[in-house]
Amino acid sequence: MTGDLHRPVLLAEAVDALAVRPDGRYLDATFGRGGHSGEILARLALEGRLLVMDCDEQAIDVATRRFGQDPRVTIAKGRFSMMERYQENAGWQGGFDGILFDLGVSSPQFDEACRGFSFRHEGPLDMRMDRQSRPTAAEWLNSADESAIARVLRDFGEERYARRIARAVIGARAQTPITTTKEFAALVAHHIPRREPGQDPATRSFQALRILVNDELGELERVLPIALRLLKKGGRLAVISFHSLEDRLVKQFFAAESRGDSYPARLPVPHAALKPRLRVIGKAVRASSREIAQNPRARSAVLRVAERLEVPYE
Repeated sequence: MTGDLHRPVLLAEAVDALAVRPDGRYLDATFGRGGHSGEILARLALEGRLLVMDCDEQAIDVATRRFGQDPRVTIAKGRFSMMERYQENAGWQGGFDGILFDLGVSSPQFDEACRGFSFRHEGPLDMRMDRQSRPTAAEWLNSADESAIARVLRDFGEERYARRIARAVIGARAQTPITTTKEFAALVAHHIPRREPGQDPATRSFQALRILVNDELGELERVLPIALRLLKKGGRLAVISFHSLEDRLVKQFFAAESRGDSYPARLPVPHAALKPRLRVIGKAVRASSREIAQNPRARSAVLRVAERLEVPYE
């Protein structure tokens, strides 16, 4: 393990967006290494409460070391879609005053070669955030058919040469299984004729495999309605995303819930009757040039925030 060094992206902006009340109840659904959690706790009084979640056992170990003795903190290992169960287990009635998602991969996960997230480090092609889950990226890549591989690379990585890479994977694994990050990165690089300036040719393919292995888009799509249901009136939902597929899901969900129920376009229905459940707070926030200079990972970060309205979620 390389340590717990991790710079939380949009730290002040995200926690400010939650409008933390000293006696409020909050959920950090992506603990990582605890940067956002630490800032939330700094704004909570003794009666405030924070539930922290992560599906990575290393993150849970860090949470236990840092905050395990704090009576305000409850720690839970699990996926987003399990948050309602953890809220019930904690005995919290009435919902949350704020929920934060910091999506994507934390810096320690990228930096540890054994996790297999990065093409810059030689290691097993793993990519699982929860290492008790299956399959690994290598297991899937060595068993999926050509059309499935091409579809994943195209849909989750927006890779224009998806079919060419998929065909190369099938040919390569017929000789010997693809098992390491460097093997896969070299194969991808060899079969991409045009490279984007400033971007490794394997970037999109690695993103696609990671999204698939961890069901990242599926988890996000399932959890947004759950998070809305668990928010109190006036509670804030803040989501930091790192690629266009995630951000599109969040943006579309916020837009739909701020419009309310759907009726035929020509039907004269007043806005109040549409029962909007969210109010979008401000515009999407991006990292400043200063933060990007200090932490290049912040370059692609987008923060969106919405507030729960009074209408009960059904």
